[in-house]
Amino acid sequence: MSKLHLVFGGRVSDPRTLDFVDPGKLDVVGIFPDYASAEKAWRAAAQRTVDDAEMRFVVVHLHRLLEPDMIKPA
Repeated sequence: MSKLHLVFGGRVSDPRTLDFVDPGKLDVVGIFPDYASAEKAWRAAAQRTVDDAEMRFVVVHLHRLLEPDMIKPA
């Protein structure tokens, strides 16, 4: 299985959290086949909004959500 990653972001109510103000207005940057390309897209999206502390972008490891039994314990 591919190690898919989702990059998205939006306005948060508190910059220390991931409590998105309006989930309907999230900016979905895309789904990427590996972490390196997802990180590159995340950096580009975050850089566009660097002056707005209430904007947050994240990388979600979709492969971990799709097959949680594949996660090795630490």
